[in-house]
Amino acid sequence: MNDRSGYDVCEASFSVDGRTILGPISLTLAKKQIYALVGQNGSGKSTLLKLLARQQPASEGTIAFDGVSLKEWKTRPFACRVAYLPQQPGTGGALTVRELVEVGRYPWHGPLGRMGAADRAAVEEAIELADVATLRDRLVETLSGGERQRAWIAMMLAQQSEVLLLDEPTDSLDLLHEVELMRLIRRLVDARNLGVVLVLHDVNVAARYCDEIIALRAGTLLTRGTPQELMQPEALESIYDVPMGILTHPQSGTPIAYVR
Repeated sequence: MNDRSGYDVCEASFSVDGRTILGPISLTLAKKQIYALVGQNGSGKSTLLKLLARQQPASEGTIAFDGVSLKEWKTRPFACRVAYLPQQPGTGGALTVRELVEVGRYPWHGPLGRMGAADRAAVEEAIELADVATLRDRLVETLSGGERQRAWIAMMLAQQSEVLLLDEPTDSLDLLHEVELMRLIRRLVDARNLGVVLVLHDVNVAARYCDEIIALRAGTLLTRGTPQELMQPEALESIYDVPMGILTHPQSGTPIAYVR
């Protein structure tokens, strides 16, 4: 990328036991944008996200963040820049919600470092933003799926990274909390110039809240574009293998997909 900002993926692939799961794939991802990864199950969405998060190395090709190869980034400096939430982040063990959110500060001072005023302020702000203030003293393992997801999101916000990588963050949320979470992500991107890459199953949610939709199929990049560009019957049918139609939201004008 010319300004060396964000991700530059060049012919990257990931293979297991000689079988290619993803790629080769090339794309650039700028900051200050929300990218939705969509596609059928097994299309490589989560694998791509793991490569971006340094959770697993590319088998071939290169991936750079801010102009530096992911292989050259040290763990803590990278964690101060990029936060990753897997599809199943875990139960949180015996931690309270506040203690879990405090984990987000570890990249800044290490697990044995002392929490300073800036750390405490970041934790409190994250708790408020993720709407878990009333849960702060609850054990994470006692929370409902939706409550637990919000607690993990709060931990990511406390990390104060420039880029958030989220694997199906709305999967366990009811409609109300799904809308609240996507609105929060949109506000953070607009107000704080964050970059977000997230895996979504609902293409209508992607079209409403994301700047660009990236469609994968069988481990390859099928197509990418703005919601207006991709929310077309032919494009959606090529992604999901079912006949699709498009309506226009009567208030926002956002395209809405439906199965014909």
